[in-house]
Amino acid sequence: MNKRTDMTATKNWSGQTLVSAEHLLFEAPRTKHFMTGSEVLKEAVKRCTVDACVSYPITPQSEGAHLIGELWAEGNVGVYFRGENEFGVMSEVAGCAMAGARTITTTSGPGTLRAMENFAMWSGTRVPIQLVLMARGINSPLTIQPDNLEVFYLLETGCMIWYAESVQELFDMTIAGFAVAEKPDVHVPVITVVDGFFVSHTREAVMLPEEDIALFPYEPYQAPLPPIDSETPPGRFLRDPFVMKSNYISYAAHASWQWEIRSAVERSIPYTKELLKGLVEVTGDENADIAFVAAGTASQQAKEANRELGKMGIASKVIKLKTIRPFPHNDLLATLAGVKYVFVPEFNVVGWLEKEVKQSLYNKCDAQIIGGPRVAGGMSMPAEAIIAEVLEVVGE
Repeated sequence: MNKRTDMTATKNWSGQTLVSAEHLLFEAPRTKHFMTGSEVLKEAVKRCTVDACVSYPITPQSEGAHLIGELWAEGNVGVYFRGENEFGVMSEVAGCAMAGARTITTTSGPGTLRAMENFAMWSGTRVPIQLVLMARGINSPLTIQPDNLEVFYLLETGCMIWYAESVQELFDMTIAGFAVAEKPDVHVPVITVVDGFFVSHTREAVMLPEEDIALFPYEPYQAPLPPIDSETPPGRFLRDPFVMKSNYISYAAHASWQWEIRSAVERSIPYTKELLKGLVEVTGDENADIAFVAAGTASQQAKEANRELGKMGIASKVIKLKTIRPFPHNDLLATLAGVKYVFVPEFNVVGWLEKEVKQSLYNKCDAQIIGGPRVAGGMSMPAEAIIAEVLEVVGE
């Protein structure tokens, strides 16, 4: 048996001792480092027994992809190469994952849109690829600054979508992402999002376990669909009788499969809650009647506004969403008991998170939901802008 898939092995091919995700995340001793998000992505991948990575340069994820390439040169990643474009990369990593490889890739902004067709194909073929998305602007005129509008386009692709606020969360979510995506009753891709530059290029304190341990390898033969091997041809998803002989059977199978993919995302909830310590995180005054619901670095700014409002004698709390798919409906609702005003600050122009929150809470919550403040194109969101929004709505 190939030692990369031998679950009885005690070490992987680079000599790291194999451990569980729980051990890596909660039990292994950690030491403090000072790193950017791109550097910490390298450290996470180094501890994940990754079989394959395909990359293509686009700011701001280029450095992260480059550093994963260094891991390959150092012997910590099985296969690494550069694709011809973003669409090619997302097709090639699908092939790697279908063949049974633990696979990761990265992208940003226009690269995400160029590859968009592939993401629904990933979930449809139930491959547990991890995509680290370092969000940036996608509109003309050109910007390379952080703007998470592209996440809006990904919401209904059938992939899990997690959102890391900090360098530390990026490290932990990368490890947890593989562990959850590869569960046999889940087995869909996971997109781990960070706000480009704000996280990818910001240096922060981060606690890391020692580099001599790594996740147990991926076991593809526990997947709901068999990997491509000498007995299972690549065309297993497009069997002739299934697709060509009966339109009705084809339509019914396709429809039921779409429901199954979305059910698989929901089945990830208990695993995700365990490894991320909850789908939401609440800071501030739990009894406040003003709440901020945010994701990523917008939640950092909301926390700063929360502190400043407290100095003004105005109680508030911040509800950070760690996952967008699955959307934490029940967890969010439980945190809003007694809340009168819900503000949703966002780094995009369309307010996609506001739409998600309103849909989730419709007819379930009496609070007034205010979409804003919103900034776009890479603009910053100072705490003063959030405070001004609160005072305008609530009054002094």
